Amino acid sequence: MKKRQFDAIVVGGGAAGLYTALCLSESLSANSSGLAARKICLITKDNLSISASDWAQGGIAAVMHSDDSSLLHAEDTLKAGAGLCEPAAVKVLVNSARTQIEKLITLGVDFDREIGGLLAMTLEAAHSRRRVLHAADATGHALVSKLAARVLERENIQVLSETIVLDLLMQQGRCNGLFCFSLNQNLSKNPSEIECLIAPVVVLATGGGAHVFSQTTNPPSSTGDGVSIAWRAGGLVRDMEFVQFHPTALAVKDAPRFLISEAVRGEGAHLVDDKGDRFTFEYDPHGELAPRDVVSRAVFTHLQKTGASTVFLDLKPIPPDRIAHRFPNIIKICQQWQIDIFSDPIPVTPAAHYCMGGIVTDADGKTSISGLYAVGETASTGVHGANRLASNSLLECFVFGVRLADSVIKDQIDLQVDLPASIDYPEVLDPAPEIFNSQTQAIKDALRSIVWQAAGICRQKAELEQALTQIQAWRQELINLKSYTRLWVETNNLADFAYLLVKSALFRTESRGAHYRLDYPDPDPTWQQHTLIHAEEISRSPLASEI
Repeated sequence: MKKRQFDAIVVGGGAAGLYTALCLSESLSANSSGLAARKICLITKDNLSISASDWAQGGIAAVMHSDDSSLLHAEDTLKAGAGLCEPAAVKVLVNSARTQIEKLITLGVDFDREIGGLLAMTLEAAHSRRRVLHAADATGHALVSKLAARVLERENIQVLSETIVLDLLMQQGRCNGLFCFSLNQNLSKNPSEIECLIAPVVVLATGGGAHVFSQTTNPPSSTGDGVSIAWRAGGLVRDMEFVQFHPTALAVKDAPRFLISEAVRGEGAHLVDDKGDRFTFEYDPHGELAPRDVVSRAVFTHLQKTGASTVFLDLKPIPPDRIAHRFPNIIKICQQWQIDIFSDPIPVTPAAHYCMGGIVTDADGKTSISGLYAVGETASTGVHGANRLASNSLLECFVFGVRLADSVIKDQIDLQVDLPASIDYPEVLDPAPEIFNSQTQAIKDALRSIVWQAAGICRQKAELEQALTQIQAWRQELINLKSYTRLWVETNNLADFAYLLVKSALFRTESRGAHYRLDYPDPDPTWQQHTLIHAEEISRSPLASEI
């Protein structure tokens, strides 16, 4: 088996992975006699521009103006989180926001500005102030493209693109690296192409797993890899039942569920039904600007009641020049599907968008496994609770990415991992890859469908139990279909992710935030606790004390 050694390995090419790699590069270099002495590996399944971060439109939340405060930002975050946010983590998030925005600007990120140079801010649902910075309607792309360029400039960061991680290298309960292979290799003919990358620090920044739902705004690469990999290695995962469903995804036949940013409603667009009625006010006094889970359930319920297939976003209340300035990407995508957003309402329905749960970490990114860290959507820091406040997710990547790097310097700077003489990984020979791939693809498609049906916007016991039984059967079947292909690895991770999600949704017998049970429609004060899974055991975990 090929073996290579690094000082740190970061898995994931989105905002969290890129920024963390940059911060580690700076920190390790500053504490080293030379760049060559500290080597960082950044692994991405695709290239550095294909990630859910790159798809993010709306923006990044931060207090930058005098009419706002970190206290208000914290209050909004806690309220949206429906009682499950960790107050200490929220405090870290909001108090660190301005510093990270200023650093992003120095890295070359061009946020929109008002006449006179003041940073432009927009309003999004459940925010009490206009505090969302943006770069037109492609904020994620603006961030990721700048960060990727900076990563490629660093001599001590080696990028392994089109590389997929199989599992962690665990030795005596510690993570000392990982197993991976290049997608350009044909491992069915040459299994020895699997590599073992060894390092005292492994960071999982692989994003979420919303592709486990058949209706999702996420790219196909969002297959829950980091969560599944960590859980299989014995790591703790938390609050997997909490998945945010975005209320306004493009709903056109044969079109992908392209996200129509919440900023569209923040700028004044109306959400209407096929009769032109602003129906969301029937479900919440805040109408279109209620929290995402409320608006998503309003759309879901209204469609069931009326029998219509979609609702619509009407942008006519927004001045045309404002639309052109703020939403050029949405204009372009809708034009591809013969929709002129200046005159035509956009047909939309809800879709799975963001996973609040993940690998349990502290405020420095440390997981329950020594040597293993997590950051971004892969991690459960406690800042999002049961329902993420809009545009806090990009902020989380930067605030906790730099804290993780600082923590590594304190704890791991002098730690070395000896290069083992021999390392084994189970060899798989695939005599009929086309047959295995066909069966694996069938499982993947059926899995995504059943998770959407049973664990989508509204859930109940019978469907969840049936789904869990079926997912367990598919997980066993996938063992027999094992092959070193991207399809198999991602499907296997999706199956584990689905198991954790559905098991958690069945376990939580209440409705809270983004988790809604038809058979338990009200919040239960005794359930103001986290859901924790370790191996096959599921339990409740109390919130930490506020500091």
